[in-house]
Amino acid sequence: MENFIIEIMNNYGYIGIGLLILVENLFPPIPSEVILTFGGFMTIDSNMTILGVIIASTIGSLLGAIALYYIGKILNKDRLIKIVTSKYGKLLRIKPKDIESADKWFDEKGNKTVFFCRFIPVVRSLISIPAGMSEMPIIKFILYTVVGSAIWNTALVCVGAFAGDKRDYILGLIDNASNIILILIIVVFIIFAYKFYKTRINKKTAK
Repeated sequence: MENFIIEIMNNYGYIGIGLLILVENLFPPIPSEVILTFGGFMTIDSNMTILGVIIASTIGSLLGAIALYYIGKILNKDRLIKIVTSKYGKLLRIKPKDIESADKWFDEKGNKTVFFCRFIPVVRSLISIPAGMSEMPIIKFILYTVVGSAIWNTALVCVGAFAGDKRDYILGLIDNASNIILILIIVVFIIFAYKFYKTRINKKTAK
């Protein structure tokens, strides 16, 4: 993976970095942490600059996010309600009011969510889909995506640029930190899912 990333950057420079980050947004398992830190390393031994790498990676982040945003917009709230109320959709055990509640929650807190999720592994890409589903205004979406992505990209590119010979050590730390954050997200999701399910059971019992 690392050799592939370096080869793309060597051959295509800024365009290669932008494309790698775009693909990372569409396929989250490709780690942006590695791409961005290696982009920072490349500024030491090539003509690329830190600012240039940040701009290229941020453009790639935005293009990938917009693609996912429109996928979410195609799978909008009305289509989801039709799916869950269909014959086979009822197997999902999701009610239209659950979708309405989720959509309302995103309308109220979506802006902040889009911004802060740009710092969380995997979620930074996937958050674009519910933003599109909730029809978050595209200008706001672009603004929060650009600002959040630029901060994330700047941090990792600068880490790579100033790491020097310690790049393997830095990559190890970043990888460990990303895994810890991802585990915490999964735990929190499980807790909320359990509470949500328990609340629904209690409401049915009360009736």
